[in-house]
Amino acid sequence: MTSVELKRVVVTGLGAITPLGNNPADYWAGLISGRNGIAPITLFDPARHDSRIAGEVKGFDPHDYLEKKEAKRMDRFAQFAVAASKQALADANFQITALNAEQVGVIIGTGIGGLKVLEDQQEIYLNRGPDRCSPFMIPMMIGNMAAGLTAIHTGAKGPNTCTVTACAAGSNAVGDAFRMVQRGFAQAMLCGGTEAAVTPLSFAGFAAARALSTRNEEPQKACRPFDVDRNGFVMGEGAGILLLEELEHALSRGAKIYGEMIGYGMTCDAYHMTSPVPGGSGAARAMQLAMKDAGLDPSQVSYINAHGTSTQANDSTETAAIKQALGESAYKVAISSTKSMTGHLLGGSGGIEAVATILAVANDHIPPTINLDNPDPLCDLDYVPHTSRQATVEVALSNSFGFGGHNVTIAMRKYPQT
Repeated sequence: MTSVELKRVVVTGLGAITPLGNNPADYWAGLISGRNGIAPITLFDPARHDSRIAGEVKGFDPHDYLEKKEAKRMDRFAQFAVAASKQALADANFQITALNAEQVGVIIGTGIGGLKVLEDQQEIYLNRGPDRCSPFMIPMMIGNMAAGLTAIHTGAKGPNTCTVTACAAGSNAVGDAFRMVQRGFAQAMLCGGTEAAVTPLSFAGFAAARALSTRNEEPQKACRPFDVDRNGFVMGEGAGILLLEELEHALSRGAKIYGEMIGYGMTCDAYHMTSPVPGGSGAARAMQLAMKDAGLDPSQVSYINAHGTSTQANDSTETAAIKQALGESAYKVAISSTKSMTGHLLGGSGGIEAVATILAVANDHIPPTINLDNPDPLCDLDYVPHTSRQATVEVALSNSFGFGGHNVTIAMRKYPQT
């Protein structure tokens, strides 16, 4: 078997549509200032629901990125993805042309896809009959359309697929795109995650599973990862997209480089539909595999962007997993859950958290975990409570875990190495 020369992969462009802002600069400023994007739901009337708060995207106008007719034929999750992808290309000053289109690909993950379209069309079907359903219903709701429509609207003709691994989908997309560039299947990849599941049916389902916070009177304090008083996650929506590029290609065009992608690990608990395996062995192995892939010793890790959902099961299990993966170094690494400010974007979370992680590396600034007032005794690591921290970030990991037992860790480092 012929060995493949692995390419170095760097991040040259970012896009973000989030509850804290609709571009990477506003998103990052919100994270560093510890601003909270969670508020009462406005996208539908939540009066009948136990949980009535969410991290909604505010002030997003799809017509800033799409013609009116095109936007109308897309679910919100796909609009977010196309918008964030166009931002990433503009940020990277990367032009997709007839000469390079076949070398630029797209992998965008989502957990649920076009649920709002499905709900709306079901209502039309029940009230007005099957012949009144939209001919665009299926292409608007299926999860791969974020990646497909992004390619259509950017001209990227290279590898194109969609990861659907629940809340790990965005990180799987970034990791899979990393492999594509690393192994020479593409010169550049748009990748990340998107979700727009702030809908009545989604909230009904997650509430029935007792997964959502019901701290409706205090939305700003509802998402509190690693805190003893946490009582469930808060739904968020949005998209985070990175442009990954082969290093020599990026250098040849004088691109700015945020940092280098260096490792990817994924495992499965093979244990339960919704609960992590006790002790976090699957999550620990994902971190260990990402570090092995990157050639890292645990002592080299400066920061971990935690999955940190603010659920009883996740936070203590993730803490145990970090200890298992990093050993004594677990007590020295800075860890934070940016979900405390954005809520949980499901399949989109890995995308916006990858953006946050590479910006922490580029800016030597670690976002905080807000609302960590009373740490759970089982969560006894350094979670950067309340206030962001200036610190050198040479190497960072980002964790994402999903229903079905999916565990994903990606690793990034500063470029050039110091």
